[in-house]
Amino acid sequence: MSWNTVEVEVRGRIAIVSMARPDALNAFNYELIEELTEVGRTFHRNHDVHAVILTGKGRGFCAGFDLKQPPVTGSFAERRDYTHLGRHLCRAWEEMPQTTIAAIEGPAVGAGAAIALCCDWRVLAANAYFYVPEVKIGLTLQWQAIPRLVALVGPARAKRIVMLCEKMGARQALEWGLCEELAPTGGAVEKALELAAKALEMPPVIMTMSKQAINATANAYLHATSYMDADVSMLVFDSEDAVAARDAFNRR
Repeated sequence: MSWNTVEVEVRGRIAIVSMARPDALNAFNYELIEELTEVGRTFHRNHDVHAVILTGKGRGFCAGFDLKQPPVTGSFAERRDYTHLGRHLCRAWEEMPQTTIAAIEGPAVGAGAAIALCCDWRVLAANAYFYVPEVKIGLTLQWQAIPRLVALVGPARAKRIVMLCEKMGARQALEWGLCEELAPTGGAVEKALELAAKALEMPPVIMTMSKQAINATANAYLHATSYMDADVSMLVFDSEDAVAARDAFNRR
């Protein structure tokens, strides 16, 4: 299969999936969201690939949601359907039976951070950083990222990341538990391949069963606490506070 915005390279039992909108710093438009979801689902019954690395082409991992694309029009049901695409994407990647590793160079912003949180592990290059600016631009963090973030760093640190919109460099991400390995700039994929090779030394089915057990425990209340996060974002988007926040952000 081939896609317009995603590239897949299989090296034996390891697959490297690259978000391929480098001119837009791999920002998510709806095509990329839907294609990356399809790619994720192709691995669900693939018993030949045992580890999947997610990365971005060009200068960065992902600049977040592409605010330049035209807004979705149509009925409320149609617009709501589009706002939930990110949730389906994240579930497709989180529920993969393979070991998944995000190899991050440069920015992982907003939705880019959200998809990285769905992977089992994250490798950050020296130039990489997480940044969740949604509150600054009058939005709420979606894609069920908040409970995943809380599971990794705890509520107080999650509040700093989400509510204060603080950028987090690679070293701090390691100290806070948001990544497992650091790499030199340009070396994130290579380090992720080393980590994947360690995973391949283990019995694959038992690895899958163990991953599923850990996810079931860590994410026990994920859906119950965040299934309406996209609806909340739709609700607040045109509020007075949200419009004022976007205006202030755009004037900077």
